[in-house]
Amino acid sequence: QVQLRESGGGSVQSGGSLRLSCQTSGFILGYYAIGWFRQAPGKERELVSCITKSGGSTYYPDSVKGRFTVSRDNARNTVYLEMNNLKPEDTAVYYCSARWEVVGDTATSVCNIGMDYWGKGTLVTVSS
Repeated sequence: QVQLRESGGGSVQSGGSLRLSCQTSGFILGYYAIGWFRQAPGKERELVSCITKSGGSTYYPDSVKGRFTVSRDNARNTVYLEMNNLKPEDTAVYYCSARWEVVGDTATSVCNIGMDYWGKGTLVTVSS
């Protein structure tokens, strides 16, 4: 059974930091690109990071670039999202997701063409 389980969410003040974890099971993480998405109330889901299966390539939108860092440990079946200098507009439910990666996929593209598996999310609340 495929599972992606996010953890590490919580409430922090503006300028604070959180580290999210995505523990995976039921599939071989090393074959999959991982995307972190977020969805705030009343807003569309937004991709905030993507990392290729090897970890060699990453993508961030301008809204989080320089503040968020994605990493992975395939041996531990875990992907991380380090979030620094958090802002109130970062408040959202954060989801990790996985997509089978094929030759030619890049971090800029692979997480934008539909994901295969999703976690249930973890809530991040940033107060001003």
